[in-house]
Amino acid sequence: MKKINLKINGLSVTVPEGTTILEAANIAGIKIPTLCYLKDINKIGACRVCVVEVKGARNLVASCVYPVSEGMEVITNSPKVLDSRKKTVELLLSNHNQDCLSCVRNGSCELNKLSYELGCKSDSYDGVKTESKVDNSSLSIVRDNSKCILCRRCVAACQAYQSVSVIGANSKGFDTHIACAFEQPLGEVSCVNCGQCINVCPTGALREKDEIDEVLEALNNPDKYVVVGTAPSIRVALGEEFGYPIGKNVEGKMVAALRKLGFKNVFDVDFAADLTIMEEGYEFIDRVKNGGKLPMMTSCSPAWIKFMEHNYPELLDHLSTAKSPQQMFGACCKTYFAEKMGIDPKKMFVVSIMPCTAKKYEKDRPYQSAAGVKDIDAVLTTRELARLIKRCGIMFNNLKNEQFDAPLGIGSGAGLIFGATGGVMEAALRTVASVLTGSDLNNIDFNEVRGNSSVKEAVYDIAGMKVKVAVVSSLSAARDMMEKVKQGKADYHFIEVMSCPGGCVNGGGQPILDAHTRNTVDYKKLRASAIYKTDKAMKLRMSHHNPAIREIYDSYFEKPNSHKAHEALHTKYVKRNSFN
Repeated sequence: MKKINLKINGLSVTVPEGTTILEAANIAGIKIPTLCYLKDINKIGACRVCVVEVKGARNLVASCVYPVSEGMEVITNSPKVLDSRKKTVELLLSNHNQDCLSCVRNGSCELNKLSYELGCKSDSYDGVKTESKVDNSSLSIVRDNSKCILCRRCVAACQAYQSVSVIGANSKGFDTHIACAFEQPLGEVSCVNCGQCINVCPTGALREKDEIDEVLEALNNPDKYVVVGTAPSIRVALGEEFGYPIGKNVEGKMVAALRKLGFKNVFDVDFAADLTIMEEGYEFIDRVKNGGKLPMMTSCSPAWIKFMEHNYPELLDHLSTAKSPQQMFGACCKTYFAEKMGIDPKKMFVVSIMPCTAKKYEKDRPYQSAAGVKDIDAVLTTRELARLIKRCGIMFNNLKNEQFDAPLGIGSGAGLIFGATGGVMEAALRTVASVLTGSDLNNIDFNEVRGNSSVKEAVYDIAGMKVKVAVVSSLSAARDMMEKVKQGKADYHFIEVMSCPGGCVNGGGQPILDAHTRNTVDYKKLRASAIYKTDKAMKLRMSHHNPAIREIYDSYFEKPNSHKAHEALHTKYVKRNSFN
């Protein structure tokens, strides 16, 4: 590839042809601020915060879209550049709801941080603000356009990552705002609640629907028996909210913090992930042996399920009927555990800690009430849990490690790797291969389905049968895969789909990273690597070896896919229109 030589702030830099000034500056260790730019999906040069001087150019240029050329000389921090950036941000502030102290993004707002760095004044420009209102119609996501800066990152994420495309820029000029078509509320269109729009928003214009107060109320109600379960990927992301490096596993401190918050039991949803493997795995075996609908598709990601219900209702019978680990966890708490402990399910309040905003929507889906009451009562994202810990004055970093409670706190490495794309498939293969061959495999690491590629394929020889599998990450890739299934061109036996790129480690409820980190650090890999490292070190690495799983079948569900298991652990799906 041809190399280009240029100078940035007097520093000689050599980069590949086609590199933008912004990318070249990053390579040289020079940070240029951005607000609209997102690597790979949003290169529109709209915010004008990344402007720089280029020798010979008549005007300042947007570095995120301006390609380098041989001999180019760039200045990123001249008085002219800094003054331009400052005025741009001050103009944004003039149309911004500066409710910073009570904003959910206080401390992580990119506009706030940039305003401070540039020495901006909040009242430099005064005038009429664009009319806006809060859209609270979704079960998972709140939009407050009074804090929107029209960067269009959310639009790009919804379109490029997810191919859902339910939001965009409406009206024009001063009245331009982000909304759904025909000004429909977000809760009434085919939004899948994935929360990727929240993760990329630089301000508080998008946030998850907060349930902290409901959880605190339950914890302080003496008539409620309140338990909590944490999803696999929470432990490798929560630490970021307390200053730990990306991917640091803080499981022990997390458990200790939850116990200090007052939960009666602190459980691990890894247990329910193992249970999901047993139900989903045996369902797959039954379909293969008895001519069931193939390819079978995983059902763990609620945004993916809603995506299918809206866009591919004719393919719903390809989905596994197994509930997600979250819903199986709640079902087990209010049936098996409640009976074991002599607790009235109506008095039990089950909280799940999830990396996913769509889990808030999922808990209110139909067919999610194994004990006649909702399986899950409240869902907190990783971000909400961090806020709850801080609100209650718990010094997270000083906590000593503690362990989950038995029996629903016992999970295997197979359950843990659910947190990364390909993890559900690998966990299923570990058990399915063992069941079909009659013995455990010598090597249970299925490396072919690991990694952050949007589509991964593999063929495994299991008990004399060639089993072809596919792993899909992001709904955009899922749409391409479903088109192949419709056309009869997807000759797979089993397909895993995770809505969010990279899987749950990059869920819509995970810690929000600033754009510079998202653009320059492979944070999905760091979080996933921590999961696989932990799995590798565990003695218990297969779902069917989990003693708690064996016990729940022996004493309660009888066997995988039994009638009793189907009543509690399986669900149904509904066909949906583009507008609910």
